[in-house]
Amino acid sequence: MTSLLNEMAKQTSSWLSGDGDENMVVISTRIRMARNIAGYKYPTAADKETNEKIVGHFSAVHEKSDCMKDGAFVRDTDLSQLDKDFLVERHLMSPNFMHDNNSRALYLSRNEQISIMINEEDHIRMQSLVPGLNPEKALQTISQYDAEIGKYLEFDYDADFGFLTSCPTNVGTGLRTSVLIHLPGLVITKEIDRVIAKITKMGVAVRGFYGEGTDVLGNLFQVSNQKTLGISEKETLESLTTVCRYIIEEEAHSRQLLVDEAFEQIRDKIWRSYGILKYAHVLTSEEVMNLLSALRLGIAIGVIDFIDIPLINEILLFSQPAHLQKYYMEEMDQDRRDFIRAQMVREKFAAFKI
Repeated sequence: MTSLLNEMAKQTSSWLSGDGDENMVVISTRIRMARNIAGYKYPTAADKETNEKIVGHFSAVHEKSDCMKDGAFVRDTDLSQLDKDFLVERHLMSPNFMHDNNSRALYLSRNEQISIMINEEDHIRMQSLVPGLNPEKALQTISQYDAEIGKYLEFDYDADFGFLTSCPTNVGTGLRTSVLIHLPGLVITKEIDRVIAKITKMGVAVRGFYGEGTDVLGNLFQVSNQKTLGISEKETLESLTTVCRYIIEEEAHSRQLLVDEAFEQIRDKIWRSYGILKYAHVLTSEEVMNLLSALRLGIAIGVIDFIDIPLINEILLFSQPAHLQKYYMEEMDQDRRDFIRAQMVREKFAAFKI
């Protein structure tokens, strides 16, 4: 796993490629499946011995499985705190999983499209992460792993309720679909609260950049389904896609409003953001995310045409605290990180003569 993490520290995640449907608004789509092994207490109620057995069961599956041959399997105790922070920043591990050492393990595919947490809230939490608005592809990918693991392990399943999970809100399909979406137009025009209120009534939750309990940074929101019981996987995907199409339309309307009624002010904001990123000598990660949000908007409305979305995404990722330290192979305090972060961003923008 160490060699894989070192490789990852030098390259952008595949889900940040900038490809995919609606890539000027939607960053990525994630599908997460919760599964539990029949006959065992769930992680939150189990003792360490039980959790160790679950890790052992999954380890045996990993050794047998064809679809998991290219990935890495590691226990949480073999990961440093920096490694855990790095994986959270890469959206491959939940913040909850990071904090407790309670007989846990992680599987990670080499292309980063699949990560599987063992003994988080449920015995098995599988995740598929793809660029753009593409829930069908994410579901297709994760379903292969679900079927493969199900060949070797009996999942806790009820004929009436479906898959049983630690949290009642996941009972049924055990499936959560979420979309990471960029909404600067709605934020600037102060329409974001209205839109969130409406889509909440449509059965979705809106969270921050790293999911539940985290802040909104860089105008990036996570939108996810709330209902899993009494609804099929297909219906879940269709419902969330409908909500996302509505959000995208509202964002497009807000962006057009900014162009029509406040173009000079928005253009000034975009170019000021570019100037700070290109020349600043001290930058916090939050500053970088907010400044990059302005550039992402500038690309979308045609103010900036010499920077592409993949570069924006690369800087977004590498400017995070753990990534910065892994990239430069140096542990840093906050002041040092803020200085090195600005240096890194200046280097990324050095090729642009404007």
